[in-house]
Amino acid sequence: MRRLTHPLWASLITVAAMFVSVLGSGLLTMALLGRSTAFQIVYPIATTVVALTLVALYRKYATREPWAEVGLRWNRRAFPQAVAGVLVGMGAVVASSAAAVALGAAEWTPFLGGEDLALLPLILAIPVLGQAFPEEVLFRGHLFGTLSRSLSPAAVLLVTSVVFGALHIISNSAAEGTGEKLLYVLQAVALGLACGASRARTGAVWMSAGVHAGLHFAVRLFPTREIHYDVQLLLLIAAMTLGAALVLHWPRRRAPAPAPSA
Repeated sequence: MRRLTHPLWASLITVAAMFVSVLGSGLLTMALLGRSTAFQIVYPIATTVVALTLVALYRKYATREPWAEVGLRWNRRAFPQAVAGVLVGMGAVVASSAAAVALGAAEWTPFLGGEDLALLPLILAIPVLGQAFPEEVLFRGHLFGTLSRSLSPAAVLLVTSVVFGALHIISNSAAEGTGEKLLYVLQAVALGLACGASRARTGAVWMSAGVHAGLHFAVRLFPTREIHYDVQLLLLIAAMTLGAALVLHWPRRRAPAPAPSA
């Protein structure tokens, strides 16, 4: 068990679990439904279910780590934390996109048409269930909890962010050439920092999932066309890193002072 929870092995196993959840659920869903409309809906749901199942079974039977360390307990703070995360993620993307447009590195493209607006809930739900939530369960939930047993908080934040970002070497993005692809990986690391900071600050996955979802929401609700994609990526890296710093250092609300005794 100690070997499985070693930072290197824990990271590699988490990466493998992500590929299983994404590719395995995709192949199974396609075998059952083909490339139908139902596939587009069921596939992201299956990805979330597989990721949760893998984490639960692995922690119970392989490493015997407590499920509570994943940070998925639902309480009265979960929804506000998720909303705060969405605001951080969307804010970083919209701010960096606006700066890119102002600098001539990108331009706004038309918002969703009338037909798309009717499907907006589905358009937003698909990336949450297919990417944001299952990836956060794996990296800021399972891996973050495992590494917290042996590494310092700063090291946990760094390792989870770098491992998450490195996966984006394999990605369907607009990046072309080595330089842009490297910047795309770095923006994924910056996203990981913002998500990891949210997990560290709240002790739960809800805000980190919100940050991740907020990025996808902003990309779909405020789309841009790349002119100088490298500049746009640099601005997004800066915005996400700033978001991570703000989350970590935002002043905590002080508990009210006890009333003086009579």
